[in-house]
Amino acid sequence: MADNERNRKILVGLLKQPGNDRCADCGAPEPDWASCKLGVFVCLHCSGTHRSLTNRVKSLWLDFWEDDLVESLKSQGNAKAQTVYEKAVPPFYYKPQQNDCKVLKEQWIRAKYERQEFSGETKHPPLPYTTGFYEGMLWKKGKEKRQFLQRKFVLSEKELNLVYYNKGDESKDPKVVIAIKDLNATFQPEKIGHPHGLQITYQDENHTRNLYVYHESAEEIVTWYNAIRAVRFAYLKMMFPTGSDQQLASKITGNYLKEGYMEKTGPLQTELFKKRWFVLDSQNRKLLYFKSQLNAEELGVVFIGTESDGYFVTEDVQKTPRGNKWKCGIMLQTPGRQFVFMCKQESEQKEWLEAFRQVLSRPMAPQDYIAESRVTNRR
Repeated sequence: MADNERNRKILVGLLKQPGNDRCADCGAPEPDWASCKLGVFVCLHCSGTHRSLTNRVKSLWLDFWEDDLVESLKSQGNAKAQTVYEKAVPPFYYKPQQNDCKVLKEQWIRAKYERQEFSGETKHPPLPYTTGFYEGMLWKKGKEKRQFLQRKFVLSEKELNLVYYNKGDESKDPKVVIAIKDLNATFQPEKIGHPHGLQITYQDENHTRNLYVYHESAEEIVTWYNAIRAVRFAYLKMMFPTGSDQQLASKITGNYLKEGYMEKTGPLQTELFKKRWFVLDSQNRKLLYFKSQLNAEELGVVFIGTESDGYFVTEDVQKTPRGNKWKCGIMLQTPGRQFVFMCKQESEQKEWLEAFRQVLSRPMAPQDYIAESRVTNRR
């Protein structure tokens, strides 16, 4: 008969081994579940996906562990599994982290263990995100209306662009041609209102525009995401041939540091405050604002440099209300203008201040000065 207390001590020891102290799939600390079949330690959230793959999972602390299962775990573990199931992950393929959305984490697990896409074996046909070309139908939100309609999208590494057609008829010119160099893709399920919601952001004549799309299939939308990342990676390799894969991978796509509603007044600070949706793009040092969270085009943009370049942020107290319903103020100073924003709650004010300070504290790169000049010249 199994000695439960002895086995529990063995499990505690296994968790202290390198690699086992974090979830094998999303990196969450202190995993408290394990897959009996694969011999990996995972977090509660990832354990649900493993269970759906018919992989038997057990709680390390709530379940009874038989001697043979404990011995099996001793001979396996996260580091060993990684050499098998992550042997050939492409440098552009996104490995989700603890706080990433559900669809990314689920498809990463399925790609590793169910489809074994990273085993290093040649696939026939090749995996779609490795071919440099991808096409298909996506549900896209209309520019003005909230209705989603199916549209044909085509991604090409050869042309270094992503295009879509209004009626799916490729005999006609595409509705929009998006250059890969200015493209960012980020999952936004809550904002878009669909668990597979993907936001595609790009530059059009010095303006930032957004497309909001989704696909009913979780595997399909994650394939689109990694296909976009693959083409972006090819572009970056061409532009920065001496950059390491790790350096370039960090620049492929990026989540925004902070998003949310604030109230904003005009340049004279005598205008009435208006509620706007703000997006802090820390990678490009830009604060974008939109009329609402699902608008296709920005209303304005603020570049954020460093304190040594004349930028700083602080709390702001409005003694005389000017139409502002919210009272937790922020003052952002730039060399050319002072911006005043209002947050609904003090907690949101603190989060925005911390986010701004993160950008302000990061040194400017040469390309940032070019971006600063372009934003300044738009005013």
